[in-house]
Amino acid sequence: MPHQTIVILDFGSQYNQLIARKVRSQNVFCQILPFNASIEKIKSLNPKGIIFTGGPASVYQKGAPLPDPEIFNLGTPILGICYGLQVMGKILGGKVLGSKQREYGRATLRVLYDVGARCNVPLLDGFDPNGSTVWMSHGDVVSGLPPGFTAIGRTENSSHAAIADLQRNFYGVQFHPEVAHTKQGDLVLKNFLSSICRCQGDWTPKNFIHDSIERIQETVGQEHVVLGLSGGVDSSVVAALLSKAIGKRLTCIFVDTGLLRKGETEQIRKTFVNVGAHGHVPLLRILDAQKRFLKRLAGVSDPEKKRKIIGREFIAVFEEEAKKIKNAVFLAQGTLYPDVIESQSSFGGPSATIKSHHNVGGLPKKMKLKLLEPLRELFKDEVREVGRQLGLPEETVGRHPFPGPGLAVRILGTITEQKLKILQEADSIYIEEIRRAGEYDKIWQAFAVLLPVKSVGVMGDERTYENTIALRAVTSTDGMTADWARIPDELLARISNRIINEVKGVNRVVYDISSKPPATIEWE
Repeated sequence: MPHQTIVILDFGSQYNQLIARKVRSQNVFCQILPFNASIEKIKSLNPKGIIFTGGPASVYQKGAPLPDPEIFNLGTPILGICYGLQVMGKILGGKVLGSKQREYGRATLRVLYDVGARCNVPLLDGFDPNGSTVWMSHGDVVSGLPPGFTAIGRTENSSHAAIADLQRNFYGVQFHPEVAHTKQGDLVLKNFLSSICRCQGDWTPKNFIHDSIERIQETVGQEHVVLGLSGGVDSSVVAALLSKAIGKRLTCIFVDTGLLRKGETEQIRKTFVNVGAHGHVPLLRILDAQKRFLKRLAGVSDPEKKRKIIGREFIAVFEEEAKKIKNAVFLAQGTLYPDVIESQSSFGGPSATIKSHHNVGGLPKKMKLKLLEPLRELFKDEVREVGRQLGLPEETVGRHPFPGPGLAVRILGTITEQKLKILQEADSIYIEEIRRAGEYDKIWQAFAVLLPVKSVGVMGDERTYENTIALRAVTSTDGMTADWARIPDELLARISNRIINEVKGVNRVVYDISSKPPATIEWE
């Protein structure tokens, strides 16, 4: 069953995904298309509304991104944001000029009409009549309105900070309603979606699951699907979804590289093999390749070499096992919508039609398997909700990201069984304690790192010369930027005490207080 859809035209804004997420948060499905998407493509989606994003260009510069003017003849409501407002102004006969004073940062928007219990322009219905904080980021302004438009809001430096053509349902705002700095930004988007576009909010995890099962069954038919299961949330949700859709015609392959967290393999067995409230994957192959990986990594300390060795070896192991599965026609992957957006961007996003699975490192095309990506319409938070609806345990759905090369990039220097054992034990204590303290879900990612550093210590009146563990924890919304997490001192003290007392070979624990940038989240 097709969902009501909002089309978002990408003019190069850094906030594209944020706009989409805000729309999805209203249970409204949306798709981001390049600014130059054809009218035929847009019409094929039968959109309830169209949003023009902001962007770094000026409408008058050479090669400025502009949509097909025919878009204004579709009879579809349109909301232009920042540059999107200026695009609307230029094409529809208004004037856009460079502002004498660039407006960047917070400003106060004041509505320009009488506001009663309900205002007479739906876009700003409910806006604070005394003025509300909005976020500006522009150099050009609409100095002359196109025919049919009227100004409905202004700031100190922008007389046309919000405009409307009520007859054609065209609206524009010079500010960014999608960012948190705009105090009533969610209200602007909600008004556009519900009052103007008449969206009913039919995009829910439950509906997604029902529709996806139908699509998977139609696509796969009676063929078989193979999935590289890592234990991360994306591949876990794909496994649960496919299991419901095609049952025993799904085979999941889990490769135990020996570079995983403590108890990882047993957790996979518990979650995906045992029949119970969480459901199960009928065919799960768990491959013990620990010795194979450790042999390849022996003596290697360079992080890039470690990554390449692990990637190549994973491909080899996965391919060897996949060839044993008769009638396997499809390869399932946990591609998410941000990857799709990046691959289709008109503004420099790398073209990539296949997302390399984060534990596979890029499966070879010669496998000749058809690609199946059931989550390609979802953002990460939506994937987690789908996982909960499918009955996956919270420990799986809400777990922190884990790097494809595993603990190999959290052991600085060469990899040995002894080092792996030390790090697994220290990391397990760390995660156990932050979970117990209720801090785990407040943190984007937390992990321990084994440093190539030994230091002098005293234990039981004896001198020691042992390893150092670094603890890392960051807060973030998307992993692109991150700040170090402010874990309570008493919790850090308890973690340090346990690691030093319980993990043989460690006598010092330090806490990483670097943000990204300039540091990265992982150490290698």
